[in-house]
Amino acid sequence: MGETLIDVVEGAGVKPRAHVGGSPMNVAVGLARLGHAVQFLGRYGKDNFGQMVSGHLADNSVLNPLSPDDSPTSTATATLDETGAATYTFELEWSLDGLLERLSDDLQGSTLLHTGSIATMLEPGASTVLTAVEHAHPLATISYDPNCRPTIITDPSYAREAAEKFVRLADVVKASDEDLEWLYPDRSVKDSARAWLELGPAIVVVTQGGDEPWAVAAAGEATAAVPPVEVVDTVGAGDSFMAALLGAIVDKELDGSGRREKLRQISTGELRGILETAATAAAITVSRAGANPPSKTELRQRRSS
Repeated sequence: MGETLIDVVEGAGVKPRAHVGGSPMNVAVGLARLGHAVQFLGRYGKDNFGQMVSGHLADNSVLNPLSPDDSPTSTATATLDETGAATYTFELEWSLDGLLERLSDDLQGSTLLHTGSIATMLEPGASTVLTAVEHAHPLATISYDPNCRPTIITDPSYAREAAEKFVRLADVVKASDEDLEWLYPDRSVKDSARAWLELGPAIVVVTQGGDEPWAVAAAGEATAAVPPVEVVDTVGAGDSFMAALLGAIVDKELDGSGRREKLRQISTGELRGILETAATAAAITVSRAGANPPSKTELRQRRSS
């Protein structure tokens, strides 16, 4: 559940290109490519960009129960520097009118609800998403990625308060070191992650760019090596990591509210294996242009190589 938008990628020596993006939508596509049944709850317009969104979801076998609305489809312009790293500017419309009235039907049979990023901080849609997560919590595993955008949500105090509302409801949280440094500048990244674990999640994961991802759970801490790769760009890397992280949790049958206690008891060895899977998926994504997460076959082949 969350935003979808059109990523317009530009930069020195790069031919401008437009493709469908948005962090929660990227996670939905990433999970679908890994062989999981997924639906996406988000908004887009009736314009040409909206047709790109609906086509992209259909092409990736992601169910799309919400109809387009009359507002423009949101856009994000990603400007690449000489290393391939992206900075973003946005033109956004974010609301989910009518979602709550049909939420029980849309969540029927779901064992996991993922959300995060702009969707959980930008009003008026953020309040709707929070209510939806509260509704889903007794039914499903909740996962959350703050994926902070300081150019949109400029006040770290506001963002911190908003993020903590979702952390308290979440079972699985993933954040980048940059997210936690911006939200909590007066303490270390790992201390911030440990503090979030105390708020209620079973697992808190921190990605650190090209360095090893790190995670903490009740059983302890775990890390995983990052596979060597030639970086084309970093667009969608965190979302690909998130999708593979969640896919591994589902594959281990740790999803669903009835397995919440089992997830809390995850061992550090199991946690390390999940991180390795997620890091491999992210490595595949950064080796090619745009938010292009791997298929199940690609991930399996890379993991076995």
